Amino acid sequence: MPGDPLQPVFGGDIPFDGTAGEVESRAEFNVHHAKRSLAGLIVLGLRLDLDPPDFTGVDVKGTLFVGCRLAAPEVEIDLISRGAHLVPPFDARPYPTHPAHLYTPEDLAYGFAQDGFAGMYDTCVYEHFLEHGGAAPDLREAIAQRLHDAGIDNALGKALAAWVHAHGARGAVGIMGGHAEPRGSDAYRMAATLAWRLAGAGRLIVTGGGPGVMEAANLGSYFATRTSGELSEAIDRLAGTPNFLDHDPYTAAALAVRAAYPAPAAVVGDVVGHLTHGGLALPTWLYGHEPANLFAGQIGKYFSNAVREDSILRLSRGGIVFAPGWAGTVQEIFQAATKTFYRTDGPSGAFVFLGVDHWAALPVEALLRPLLARSPHGDQSDLILVTDDLDEAMRALSVDDA
Repeated sequence: MPGDPLQPVFGGDIPFDGTAGEVESRAEFNVHHAKRSLAGLIVLGLRLDLDPPDFTGVDVKGTLFVGCRLAAPEVEIDLISRGAHLVPPFDARPYPTHPAHLYTPEDLAYGFAQDGFAGMYDTCVYEHFLEHGGAAPDLREAIAQRLHDAGIDNALGKALAAWVHAHGARGAVGIMGGHAEPRGSDAYRMAATLAWRLAGAGRLIVTGGGPGVMEAANLGSYFATRTSGELSEAIDRLAGTPNFLDHDPYTAAALAVRAAYPAPAAVVGDVVGHLTHGGLALPTWLYGHEPANLFAGQIGKYFSNAVREDSILRLSRGGIVFAPGWAGTVQEIFQAATKTFYRTDGPSGAFVFLGVDHWAALPVEALLRPLLARSPHGDQSDLILVTDDLDEAMRALSVDDA
């Protein structure tokens, strides 16, 4: 849980403006406590057992404490008797049952310096996930995981609201592709370069948060304010450990590149800056054997892969880029096509398929065009582009970075 010396302080040094009705930091709590009223508020994930506040005379009618730790059972009984509602944290779990913030790369990599990949926070949560039934946990574990994912949903909404406030309602661009694509490959370099150009032009990059093409896209966004030459140098360094199954050297190489090319000082501590330099990643512990993508600015890691998949596609209203990939990528293509067909989440941006030879071997275009032509919202088959030309891709995504 946050504040435990054995675990990271989730969210690092990134402050979030409080959402109306929600209390997410001790400083914010203290403001309301000094006014002697927490009535109707939602207090999220605070360590109220440390320097415990005195609730005597504080109005707690209708206050919802979610995932908070209180000093003693007597305190809990007193709060409930005066009209508060408590959803306590679940004990013996390595993850917070209601995170108030998205994760950072530092959170997921916590413990690597001492114990390698096996000792990372990310890996420890994955091991817990496997030990408790994986995708079919018992009811107690399932409730804890759903609470966690609800917290991630909430934090994701706030992070995106901050982005929209700073940049306007410009649609985010999703970049999908094979998780096994080696670092340094042509597809990896193409995805990284396109993401670099998109982020440099002010677009938010969204990925599935895994290795391969997903890492390449977040890497490109991470280098948004650096030169293409520096991006190429970083890829060359990463290419020395191309296979994500080499867990320790693969992770060490990513951390070394981050250290060699740190985020600009102006970005540190700013959620919008982190999204600009690294973009957003939405991975899942269902695929926890894959190393964490350590170039994303903000990370919404889920237990539920279904929620995570839907979230990626729901957010990518500015268009989706499909770099070479196989079963998982093809699944995402048709999930996205269904959303576009019905306009489930509103109008859709372009479907850009990078890699002419790869997509010629899979009859995706031949299936999509007649499908999208029959949309109840009109012929949308013109959204499809298959290309190797990044300039053409940028134009299809309605971005001018000249």
